[in-house]
Amino acid sequence: MAKWFSFRSQRKSKEDLELIRFLIRQIGYRPENIELFREALTHKSISNNTGDPSNERLEFLGDAILDAVIAEYLFMKFPDEDEGYLTKLKSKVISRQSLRSIAESMRLKEYITYQKGRAIKIATLEGNAFEALIGAIYLDGGLEAVKRSVYHHVFRLHVDLNNLLEKEIDFKSRLFIWSQKNKLEIEFNVLDESSNNGAWYYEVEVIINNQPYGRGAGESKKMAEQIAAKETLLLIGEL
Repeated sequence: MAKWFSFRSQRKSKEDLELIRFLIRQIGYRPENIELFREALTHKSISNNTGDPSNERLEFLGDAILDAVIAEYLFMKFPDEDEGYLTKLKSKVISRQSLRSIAESMRLKEYITYQKGRAIKIATLEGNAFEALIGAIYLDGGLEAVKRSVYHHVFRLHVDLNNLLEKEIDFKSRLFIWSQKNKLEIEFNVLDESSNNGAWYYEVEVIINNQPYGRGAGESKKMAEQIAAKETLLLIGEL
């Protein structure tokens, strides 16, 4: 009960209430400590004049937290891929261009405090502020709060993750994304694995819900899988 009275007794300015509504609407999070989120949206061009803390430290923290959250997401989403492949995907998801796109979709610049009239790249400012918001959520609500915000709000409202990944990733992963989207079971069945004078030969067939689709052959299993996946994507009209 004491906590209820304490919360109710905290007067919030019109600007604070507007910021809270924005955070709930755009990232699905209601802040406990609004000061953290004001700081996350304060550029150093302002803090240098006012003495208030800028968002640079929160940006540093948010960058690390977002990296970990996306790494876990991709680790679970692509259980058969190796470290190098997952690193490539993560780099695409949290690239500067991707973060800027998310921030633009959120209309984040309308809430950032910065010194107008200076030679400041707005796109960079927005992406950095988004990372700072992630850092603020982490400090305010913990790691699970960040995951809920990213998975259920940022991905849903501000970025088409499947479309983003499909632009860069290979045929096998595109096929897995399609199968997950359509809730279909998929496997790669090795039909032949042989060696002739040190030269290996693999033949692979794609099975979807126990039905055979594309086939591929090559000097490595990975190559054969890629060819089989490409043929399957063509057969199902996804390429």
